[in-house]
Amino acid sequence: MLLQDKNAVVYGAGGAVGGAVARAFAKEGARVFLAGRTLESLEAVAAEIAAAGGRADVARVDAVDEAAVDGHVDAVVEEAKGIDVSFNAIGHDDVHGPMLLDMPYEDFVLPVMTAMRAQFLTARAAARHMVGRGSGVIMAITATTARMAIPGIGGTGVTFDAIESLCRQWACELGPKGVRVVWLQTTGLPEGLHADVFPDYGTGHPMTRDELVAWMRAKTLLKRLTSLEDVGNAAAFMASDRAGAMTAVGANLTGGSVPSR
Repeated sequence: MLLQDKNAVVYGAGGAVGGAVARAFAKEGARVFLAGRTLESLEAVAAEIAAAGGRADVARVDAVDEAAVDGHVDAVVEEAKGIDVSFNAIGHDDVHGPMLLDMPYEDFVLPVMTAMRAQFLTARAAARHMVGRGSGVIMAITATTARMAIPGIGGTGVTFDAIESLCRQWACELGPKGVRVVWLQTTGLPEGLHADVFPDYGTGHPMTRDELVAWMRAKTLLKRLTSLEDVGNAAAFMASDRAGAMTAVGANLTGGSVPSR
């Protein structure tokens, strides 16, 4: 197993991405600590992991609450004697639809501020323990909009770009101390789309879910979008010792819609 005897904290573990990553980590042998704001969704993921023979612990943690994040990580370290992986998959409260000309500043900046605070706090809390052991992996997730300019996405692209930049900064400071910092870059995730109607994103008309999926799929070279299974599998590999030479880099899971540089 890729993560046998590892301890992994997953923020936003009750959501589609966080849940997929938590299940993948547990499948590969990790003990997972599920953190998020809604206990019901966290407990549902924990039950799935337990039913499959894995081990999961649940805690209500708001990733933008500094004291809550630090206190939870300290408790995990006391319980498990260390943290090997920290994965942040929280949502950012993005606002889509209006063009920037018509968008209130507060709507634009909300995902940027939410992501920067949560990513910084969770990474710092884990890193403070990881550097003492000389090892650990801090992980984030972004999407094609970190590199592609698409109308009507508000602050989302800026947010993902900022996450990647922050990861590189953490990586350069933590690398000499044995800690790796990586991220996953995906397409849109169809399994996470639950609305009936979506903005036009420059197409000229609002899109149904099926239209949006087809539009996103057409932008890829493989003519397929990233699945939650893809995310989980890549996360488990990137968190493992088999990716030990990788830091300050993202795993490109965009199906070729964003060529690697």
